[in-house]
Amino acid sequence: MNAHSALKINASQLPAPAKVQQLHHYAYRARDAEETRVFYEDILGLPMYHIIQSDVVPSTGEYCPYTHFFFRLQDGSFIAFFDLGDDVAALPSPNTPKWVNHISFRVDTVDDLIAAKTRLEAHGYEVLGVTDHHIFKSIYVFDPNGIRLELTAQLADEFQMLQESKTAHARLAEWTARKNAWRAERDAAIAKGLPIPALKPQQNDRPEFSSAT
Repeated sequence: MNAHSALKINASQLPAPAKVQQLHHYAYRARDAEETRVFYEDILGLPMYHIIQSDVVPSTGEYCPYTHFFFRLQDGSFIAFFDLGDDVAALPSPNTPKWVNHISFRVDTVDDLIAAKTRLEAHGYEVLGVTDHHIFKSIYVFDPNGIRLELTAQLADEFQMLQESKTAHARLAEWTARKNAWRAERDAAIAKGLPIPALKPQQNDRPEFSSAT
């Protein structure tokens, strides 16, 4: 069942959505468990909190020896990894820029960002930033497994974020309408052997950066 057919279901026939409290964990493939532990525990300061080891995957029943290990964040959530024992890291997505897929951890202050950057660079990691995103500032680094990690210090308060939330659905709806129109333009361009036009958003929230035309 896809998202469109799901919308046809009578909502009154369904139980209420579960109250999702927080992120429990996000899991990635690790090239090597100890190499990953050093990065997350010794450098970033996330304690390794739990480990699961088996030769059978419980959810699928397939044979695949693994070590599954978890690092705990301050709010009780985790980032986790699977070492499959073959010294192979996950391949990057072939159709997605490297900066798209990432996970972001929140820290308290910009000073914390600078301290993290200092520690990472002292251990030989290349760090981008501090980058100003207006409502928060961030640094970026690739971990030993090629995963893009962002550390973020929030600048906007709860009131500002609440104001932002009031326009989010309308802005997304306008983007969806523009995308539907762009699909027709794309199909026409393909039919004529012309370059596919770029889909640009209706609003540029980063005017300080000049966009390609």
